[in-house]
Amino acid sequence: MRIITLLVVTSLLIQFTAHGQMRREDIYTDYVFYNKRQRLEKDLRENTVGKTFSQPINEDNEHRFESACWAITQFQFRNETVENGFRKMFLYYDSLQYDTKRALLEAVYAVYPTEFASDIQKVIEKESQPKLFAMCAVYLFRKNNTVDNANNLKIKMVEQFPAYDSNDLLLELEKYLSYQEQFRKKATPSLQDLFKYQQQKGNKIIYSFQRWNRDYPGMAIVQNADGSFVSRSDGHIMIFEQLARSGSSLPYFLTNGNSPQGIYSILGTAVANNNFIGPTPNIQMIMPYEDSLKKFFHNDWDSSIVPMTAYQQLLPPSWRNYQPLTESFFAGKIGRSEIIAHGTTIDPEYFKDKPYYPISPTLGCLCAKEIWNVTSGRLLVSEQFNLYSAFTSTPGNKGYLIVINIDDQQKAVSREEVEAIVRRK
Repeated sequence: MRIITLLVVTSLLIQFTAHGQMRREDIYTDYVFYNKRQRLEKDLRENTVGKTFSQPINEDNEHRFESACWAITQFQFRNETVENGFRKMFLYYDSLQYDTKRALLEAVYAVYPTEFASDIQKVIEKESQPKLFAMCAVYLFRKNNTVDNANNLKIKMVEQFPAYDSNDLLLELEKYLSYQEQFRKKATPSLQDLFKYQQQKGNKIIYSFQRWNRDYPGMAIVQNADGSFVSRSDGHIMIFEQLARSGSSLPYFLTNGNSPQGIYSILGTAVANNNFIGPTPNIQMIMPYEDSLKKFFHNDWDSSIVPMTAYQQLLPPSWRNYQPLTESFFAGKIGRSEIIAHGTTIDPEYFKDKPYYPISPTLGCLCAKEIWNVTSGRLLVSEQFNLYSAFTSTPGNKGYLIVINIDDQQKAVSREEVEAIVRRK
């Protein structure tokens, strides 16, 4: 049962149910009770990870090692037991199943950013699976992001995948290695152009302003179809704290990586039957290719138009050649899915030493801050409920959400920054 529960946690197998307008006082879960949180942590550390990593790997228990890696990634476990377990798995790497290899590489990327470089280097030399190769490449590039190392990794990719230019994931890896460091230093086009254009188009928009370093939380705002921003009674814009970091912090084009920049189509709101997301209404979204393009464009798509051109036409001319905002387009084309905007019931104490505390990282979703009363099961703070309420405060439950890395400052995006951005002329 523990393994099944964990797999549901980490794969976010979400089931949605339609609902009417929900009241904050009706939101309740016993999953946040103190004793349940304590039992879960004990089980994860002692059984899911500790007991599993103390065993030799074989065909009968390999799935437990995979589950242990998912737990390590989500809950950010880092200790001697984890290190020894990883080293054991690398020794048996060649005999592991694909899913176990992926879980291992993801967990290592998540909690040991440099320490396993020699093991990763050995793996990449003979890795024949594009996604696993890419996971190794971004690990080695993070450790050494020089142009020379980027070029060496690209050469290795061409040697091991001669037909790489027909693989969407490897094409995105090439782009990432070539331009990522340049993009981080480049200013965004005018945000005022973006606001005005969406007003002209009559689109209802959520903007999620993030840093390039996703360790730092961002902020979200809502622009109504008439161009106004949802504001409080005192005239101040309503602003909502939101994390766009995954547990692994892998790049946007890899499964369970950080939330891609770019445009998401909002399809409505729902409540998830997932204990770790919790009962607060979430905002359901899709990326291009995750479903039909007609659905992505809310039935307003001319099939004679090239999809990328149609996607770019959702942006003003000054933004159409800004490549970072194509991340969601290509992530969807590669096959990423199930990225939504939601809350969390995960105990924030797992992340008490992280810059994103007290928000939980996810598998790539946009997660808003939620603090729960651990004795009553009721919300104390819910940026997610506030965002949901702001979005549904005006007619229409469809629109778009746009994730934008505004700069590379090494600090959380502040409410004052966002107010200044919106007020700027």
